[in-house]
Amino acid sequence: MMRTLRCVMALCLLAFAGLASATNYTLWINGRTGGGAVGNYADFAYWGPASVDAGVNKKAVNWDGRSSIASQSGRIRDALDCFCTGANWCYIATHSAGDLLIGYTLANYGGSAREKKDARPNASGVCGNAGGASQTGWNIKWIASAAGSGGGSELADIGAWVMSEPLVQDLRVGTARAMYNHNATRGIWFWMYAGADGGVTSVVLPGQDDGVQAYHSAGAVSGSSGGAYCNPHDWFCHELTLGPGPNGGGRAKWANHWVAFRDDGENYNHYTGGHWGGIVAVMRAAVAANAR
Repeated sequence: MMRTLRCVMALCLLAFAGLASATNYTLWINGRTGGGAVGNYADFAYWGPASVDAGVNKKAVNWDGRSSIASQSGRIRDALDCFCTGANWCYIATHSAGDLLIGYTLANYGGSAREKKDARPNASGVCGNAGGASQTGWNIKWIASAAGSGGGSELADIGAWVMSEPLVQDLRVGTARAMYNHNATRGIWFWMYAGADGGVTSVVLPGQDDGVQAYHSAGAVSGSSGGAYCNPHDWFCHELTLGPGPNGGGRAKWANHWVAFRDDGENYNHYTGGHWGGIVAVMRAAVAANAR
């Protein structure tokens, strides 16, 4: 009897130890121009002060913000392997081109075998193996996307940025939309945050926009090309609807994409301003409240 009791207690302790070792992380993936040191998960220079609450065990997944999506996907995979395998789970928050990058990475590598890692990165942002075991894809609870660029930007189409920059080529509307299967999210939901405080660049962006991303992209509107989508009751364009359902005019959103915030008051632009500002401010507050 005592031996059986000891065995039961030992199994319970092992189970508790397994639960105790499980950790949740919040990964922040920057957009164009970069800012934080690549491989340094503590450098939040792109976003703002690192002291700000931005979710449990927050990590800055820095990439250079200028190279092609395909070439920088490895940086994202390193971070996902580090913090989102084994017993560990991740929440992910992205801004602008970070949305295109995580979407590309999930669609192309989310079904691949991943070595379970020890969540102890070296100076290059790469973690060691944890016991040699592997798993399929990553443990991701959800993805939040502010000013998402999965649908590209017309600013890239007209050459508003340095056109020799590989990322700008990827950000063209037709290129971004054809780059990968945007419906292939591995069952993971994208929560979309769309700003509408555009500036002088709004003249070339269809419908409502934040100065860089039009609603068709920030709102995950499906299709091979962009379109004019707006707030309710705006003239000459279709409504970008909240939630996962079809938009005004009948165009669907990509699978597993949900518009969580639409800037009806036209208060939020594209830019963080070095202090978690713009449309990122709305997303950060939601992530801080829910990524625990």
